[in-house]
Amino acid sequence: MPKATNAVSETPTRRRVLIAGAGAGLGLTATACTRDADQPEDARGPGFHGLRQAGATTPRQATALLLAYDLDPALRGAAGGRALKAVLGAWTRALAETLESDGSRAARLTATLGIGPALPARLGLRAPAALRELPAFTGDRLDPDRCGGDLLVQLCADTADATEAIAATLTRLAGEALYPRWRQDGFLPPSPDGGTTPRNLLGFKDGPADPTPEECERWVWSGNATCLVVRRVHLRLEDFARLAVHRQEEIIGRSRSTGGPLDGVPSAAGPEAAAPPRSHVRAVSPRLDSGARMLRRGYSYADGPTDQGLLFLAFMRDPALFARVQRRMAAAQDELSGFTEARGSAVAYILPGARAGRPLGAELLG
Repeated sequence: MPKATNAVSETPTRRRVLIAGAGAGLGLTATACTRDADQPEDARGPGFHGLRQAGATTPRQATALLLAYDLDPALRGAAGGRALKAVLGAWTRALAETLESDGSRAARLTATLGIGPALPARLGLRAPAALRELPAFTGDRLDPDRCGGDLLVQLCADTADATEAIAATLTRLAGEALYPRWRQDGFLPPSPDGGTTPRNLLGFKDGPADPTPEECERWVWSGNATCLVVRRVHLRLEDFARLAVHRQEEIIGRSRSTGGPLDGVPSAAGPEAAAPPRSHVRAVSPRLDSGARMLRRGYSYADGPTDQGLLFLAFMRDPALFARVQRRMAAAQDELSGFTEARGSAVAYILPGARAGRPLGAELLG
C-alpha cells in the first residue's frame, strides 16, 4: 500500500513566522461569504448536518489539513461503488459524532469531502458536468505524488490537534478500500503588526475581494454542490523580500500596509484601477471574466526552510474559471508568476451535505 506524502507535520517555526513579516496576492483573501442558512451553527462552530457541507463558506479557521485518498485499483464498477458507499457511511457517522461534540465545535472543526475526476468512470457512474482534470499550465512543476486523488477531504479547525485526530479516524475507517495518496497542512500566519487580518508569507494583507453571499449563490454553488481547486504553490520568499516595498506593491497591485488600492482611493472600478498593467491584481480581476468569481480560502504552508508557500484553495461552480485565470496570468505576464511555482494540484467535486438518513455521497452512489 503506497504511503501518503506527509507534508508539514510540525507547527510553524519562529523562522517561518519571521519570514511572514519580511515580505501575495495569489487571491489569498478573507472569506466574505457566510455559511449556508441550512447549516446548523452555534457561537462555536458549524456542526455537521446540512444541505451543504461546511468548510466552503465557513469563516476561515487557523489551520487546514488536506487529505487525498485513492480507491483500491481492484475495486471497480458496482463492487467499487458498494465499497465506497460503506466507507462514506462510516465516515458520515464518525464525522457527525465528532463534529457535533463540544470539543470540536469549540475548535470550529469542519470536514469537507469531494470526489476526483477519475472516480465516476471507474465506478461506472456519470460524472458531474463541471468535474474534469485541470489542463497543464505554463510554469508548473508538479510532483505526481502531491497531485490528484479519488477522494479529497479538507479538514479545518482552530487547532491542528483537532484536524489530526479526525484525520486518523477517517484513515482507519477507510480500511482496505481506500489508501492515502498525499496530505498537506496549512496555517494562517499571525499578523506582524498585531492586526486581526492575517498576512500571507509575502507580507501582504489578505484583501476583501471575495464574493458576497449573493455572488456565492451565482458563482460558487451549483445547487448544494461546488467544486474545489487545490494548488500547492511554492514561493520564492527570499527573492521577493529583497525587493523594495514599492516594487513589491507594484508586483502585487496593492498597498502592503493597508491591503487597499495603491493610490489609497477606493474605486468602483476595483483595486486594479490603480494597479500597474502587469500586476497580479490586474491579471486576476473578475471583470475580465464577465464578473465570474471564485471563493478563495487559502492558507500558508511550510515544509522546511527551502519549501514554503501558498496552499491555494478556491471554491467555484466550474473549475474552467480557474483555468481561464491561470492562462491569463501567463499571457498577461503577471509579474508575481516569477516568484511562484505550482508543485501540487488537485480538483474535486464537493458533494452535497449529509442529512438524516442520507449520508455523504448518497446523491452519487444511491
